[in-house]
Parts: sequence; structure tokens; C-alpha cells
Amino acid sequence: MLVAPLSAQSPADDTLRLHPDNPHYFLWRGKATALITSAEHYGAVLNRDFDFRKYLDAIAADGLNYTRIFTGSYVEKPGAFNIARNTLAPAEGRFLAPWARSSTPGYAGGGEKFDLDRWNPEFFARLREFAAEADRRGIVVEATLFCSIYNDTGWSVNPLNPANHVNGGKLGDWRKLNTLGNGDVLARQEALTRRIVAELNGAANVFYEIQNEPWADNQTMGDAINPYVMNVRGFPNAVEITAAASVEWQARVAAWIADAERALPRKHIVAQNIANFRLAVRESDIAPGVSILNFHYAYPEAATWNLGLGKLLGYDETGFAGSADATYRGVAWAFVLAGGAIYNNLDYSFSVGREDGVGPATAAPGGGSAALRRQLGVLSKFVHSFDLAAMSPDFSVVKNSPGVVTRTLSAPGKAYAIYAVGRSPTRLSLALPEGTYIAEWLNVAPGEIV
Repeated sequence: MLVAPLSAQSPADDTLRLHPDNPHYFLWRGKATALITSAEHYGAVLNRDFDFRKYLDAIAADGLNYTRIFTGSYVEKPGAFNIARNTLAPAEGRFLAPWARSSTPGYAGGGEKFDLDRWNPEFFARLREFAAEADRRGIVVEATLFCSIYNDTGWSVNPLNPANHVNGGKLGDWRKLNTLGNGDVLARQEALTRRIVAELNGAANVFYEIQNEPWADNQTMGDAINPYVMNVRGFPNAVEITAAASVEWQARVAAWIADAERALPRKHIVAQNIANFRLAVRESDIAPGVSILNFHYAYPEAATWNLGLGKLLGYDETGFAGSADATYRGVAWAFVLAGGAIYNNLDYSFSVGREDGVGPATAAPGGGSAALRRQLGVLSKFVHSFDLAAMSPDFSVVKNSPGVVTRTLSAPGKAYAIYAVGRSPTRLSLALPEGTYIAEWLNVAPGEIV
């Protein structure tokens, strides 16, 4: 008779998942975990020229534990969105897609057109290798399967554009690409999803995001962020809500993931990109099978308004707020102390040849620097000094905070993490259970107790 030791783990046991005692955080390597990083612009796998080992070393050195990648169904043209040295816009001939090239010239991004009937082994080998190297460094990978197209320029270089492959097809309206009304493209998207899920099933450190910014191509307009500036009724002064046709398609992708993993050892978490800024999310906004709700350019309300949904809440892209480190450091602390468990500063200091993220500033609609990564490492170290499984947002402990705004996570009577931002000096008045407490003030930039 063979008796397995009690310490033996099945592959599912060590896979990243929601914490069973507090689904607002991850359970990762036996510990309640938040994911905090300042990561490159999603091209680490699809850009052949990007040295991802050097990049992963750089973020791990600052105590950061997370990165986000695109998986080849979307690529950008150099100069897109006024980004210089864009890792998501490889040099001509250096785009690594999941599909093999044909012998027919004419791909708009340079080289031969794609053959959607054949996979590209080089891409999948690099994808697996990236996940494995990230795991060795304690880094979680968010693998984004699909992305909005945004404009005709984006569609011109997309592999699924009929002009860029040899397999025929009639899809002419790129706004329908990520909907169930996309014709024969749907079968291609299903095949790609199932292949990626199979290739990455051995990775414990992966979760999937269905689509990046689905509201960009299919949206209805929500509330204005600032009603006093009603002459600006669009980005960045309005929330764009993902249209029902897009949510329906995302539900189909989530079902493909679940079905593909049904017979596989690991079951991975699925995320849905919900909105820019903030939104009080309804159940009908969420695709079945989704456990993570991601926001871009998020206000802390994106977390606090949605705590009751029982989902993990993420802020997985920053930008459009200048390039100052203090700006992105501040929004990171505010979102995480409001109950968020994912923070990714989109870091434009990383590029081909500068995979260490050190060097002169890059023209881009955002920030990122070696200094900011060290500062976000302070945040990660701080929140992980607490038992996050026991922590939740606390709106009653701070009775008065003249001159400052506070956000608090607490395990009542045991531990309190309070972030205060505003004008000093200040005196906080707290409503605490009777007991003896030790209090420390942390300067969040250098990470020093003052």
C-alpha cells in the first residue's frame, strides 16, 4: 500500500488563488498577498528584442511581485499613443505572434502575412519561459488575452485583420472584433484562448485577464467625473461603461478558459477589466466566472464602492496624470489602503536596451522610474507586514484628521494601517478599543520611520 505524506501538494494547492478567508486578497505561497508593481508596457513576450530576464531582475530587486503581459493578439505601431520606445511596438520583423508566418509578403507591420491555421512554437516557448522565470523570482503574471483596437491605425497592424493573414475572412469593422458578431474570427479567438491556457497550465503564478479596456471599442457613457466641467464629456471626464455586447463576448471567453482547464491540473483566476476611474459595478456588468475586477486610472472609490461584491479589486494601469513619481506613489497608497489588492504603475522607463528601467525619461502619457519602483517596494513591504487575511477597510477608526484625508485597513483591536495625505502638522483622533498600542509614523517615500 502506498501512503502519500501529509505535506504532498497537488498542482492546484500552490496555484495563485483568492484567499479563502478574505477574497479581497490572494493566497500566494501560503500567505495573504497583494500584488504591487511598476511594470513595462506589456510587450515583454511578444517583442523579440526585449530582454525579459533583465527586466524581471529589476522589478524583483525592489520587492515588487507582479507584471502584466499581452499575449500576441494585439500589437501597436511605433509611435502609437505618442509613446517613444514602446515595448508593445516591436521593430519591423521583431513582432512575435502566436501564429506562424506564411510565405506571402504583405503584413502591414513588416514581413510575411500570418497563417492563422498554424501556431508559432517560438512564441509559446517564450511565453512559458517568461512565466517560469517570473515564478523563480516570486513574480505573478497577469496574462491579458485580448485588447480593444481603438482606431484604424491599431487595426492596420493587427494579425486578425484579414489584410494581414492568408486565411480569408470578411471582418471589416474592428469595433466588432471582440463581440459575438465577429464572424469567423470567433473560432480563431477560441482556439487561441484554449492554446494559451493549455501552454500555461503548468504555471502556478498566472492569472488571466479577458480583454484590455473593452469599453474603448464598445461602450455606453456613464457619469461625468467632475459635473462642473460638463463641456468635457468624454475621456478623461466621464466613465465609459462596457456595452452589453462586449460583456456577452467576455462571458464566452471566460467559459472557454473554464472548459479548457476542466481536465487540466491547475485552475487559474480570471479577471475582467471594468472601467476607467471608478464605477459602482452591477452584477450584470460582470462576466460569469470572473473573480477580479480591474480598473484603469482608478480612484480609491473603485475599491470602496465595490467591496460588497466579494471580488478582488485591482488597479492594473496608471497614466494620463503627468510623470511625477509622487503622483503615482500617492494613488498606489490610496487605492491599496482603500481595499485594493492589485496595483500596477505602467512604467515607461523600461524599453528595449533599457530593461533595467534606468535612464533618461521617455516621452509617454505616464511615468515610471527606478526611484518610484523603490517607493512602491516600501508600500509592498508595509502592507505585507500585516496579516492581510484579517484586514479590511475601516471607516470608523479615524474620528478626526484635520488637514489630511485618511484611508484605513484594520483588524479591529489588533492592527491598524492608516494612510494620511494632506497638510501637516496634524493630530489624528482615533476610536480604538481599550488597550495598549504602539504607533509608528512612516515617511512613505524613503520608507523611514520618523
